[in-house]
Amino acid sequence: MDEPIEFHEYNEIKPRMSFSQKELRDIFIAWIVLSLAFAMLISGNAKFGFQTALIASFITVGTGFVLHELAHRFVALKFGAIAEFRAWMAGLVFAIITAFLGFLFAAPGAVYIFKDNLTARENGIISIAGPLTNLVIGFFFLTTALFSSGMLQTIFLIGSQINFYLGFFNMLPLFVLDGKKVFDWNKGIWAVTFIALLFLSFGLPLFF
Repeated sequence: MDEPIEFHEYNEIKPRMSFSQKELRDIFIAWIVLSLAFAMLISGNAKFGFQTALIASFITVGTGFVLHELAHRFVALKFGAIAEFRAWMAGLVFAIITAFLGFLFAAPGAVYIFKDNLTARENGIISIAGPLTNLVIGFFFLTTALFSSGMLQTIFLIGSQINFYLGFFNMLPLFVLDGKKVFDWNKGIWAVTFIALLFLSFGLPLFF
């Protein structure tokens, strides 16, 4: 998910590739809470318990969530924008609550961006970079699982499903989610990406 940066934030953030301490802290907090939420959601599966789900979630959310946000960040920087991740505490709390209810509202934060005259095309490309990253990682985990067994196969399968779901959720054309910007930019690209992630998230007989 990416979000236009507020003016007061612009004074704090400078164009750079390196990470501020605040950004690293927010990424770590979001990573931990989102991993816990996913573990709560998928641990009801009879094949494995909460501990296995938590280990798998921590590893795979670490790649899926972090690389998703970094993709937004680096593409935004390529377009000359200021970009930095900020955790959304209300979204993290909501993730835990919804995990109890059997689904997951996965909006732990956003890459805040600022650029004068940011075009719809630039915003769309920045926004789709995250879900496409999840799509690639999901296929990597799914392919790796075919050549694995036991605990490793479980982790890889969970990793593929988490990444497909993160990509699908963020491609919903709602509010400030990535899908809204992509939809506004190019409806054809949005439709192809959304349908693919929808099928991979719910059409494969994996875990949830």
